[in-house]
Amino acid sequence: MSISLHARKGAAVTGLALVSVLGLATAASAHVTVNPREAEQGGYVKVAFRVPNERDNAGTTKVQVDLPMDHPLSSVSVRPTPGWKVKVEKSKLKTPIKAHGGELTEAVSRITWSGGKIEPGQFQEFDVSMGQMPTDTDRLIFKAEQTYSGGEVVKWDQVPQAGQEEPEHPAPILKLTPKGAAATGAGASGAPTVKTVAAATSSAKADDGTARLLGGLGLATGLIGIAIGGYGISRARSQS
Repeated sequence: MSISLHARKGAAVTGLALVSVLGLATAASAHVTVNPREAEQGGYVKVAFRVPNERDNAGTTKVQVDLPMDHPLSSVSVRPTPGWKVKVEKSKLKTPIKAHGGELTEAVSRITWSGGKIEPGQFQEFDVSMGQMPTDTDRLIFKAEQTYSGGEVVKWDQVPQAGQEEPEHPAPILKLTPKGAAATGAGASGAPTVKTVAAATSSAKADDGTARLLGGLGLATGLIGIAIGGYGISRARSQS
């Protein structure tokens, strides 16, 4: 009887461990982000502001994103999101910027999506095309607000500091890389060099090996849990 009890406890502990790992992974990524995380200086990019619902008893009904006015963007356009209304606000610039063959005295400073709803356990992406990326900074900070159906407002406006842990409510940040940085390692013709290809192949093999190892460990853990549970049930039936 004790073997059966231990077997059941073992299976239960294994299952709870797997659920805990998945829960921690979900919690760690549950905040408003901008995707992709990087863009090239001087270029244009389409980004998606990804908004997950962190509450079990309320839906997200409004999302507000503030664009950085210290590095204004001359071109901003919003892709319609089914079920949501969008409001784009502009602000006067302290210093006009040159763009599109002219001079701009105002720029988009805030985008607000409302009227829709992100249910518990779901997320929504809001697409925005923007540019021209500034060349005098290595990042753009987009402070955001998330409003829930119960009236709660969560501000995603904390800026991570180097050498410190990520804050509780980090602001979405778009990292800016120098123009052409992605082509580093290419030959004069723009084709990857042998060294670059070899490194990429080695990296791909390493990633594939890691994925296979993790997959194998996960499968083995699941099989062990099933086996232990089955053995416990079998022992319990034979002794009853």
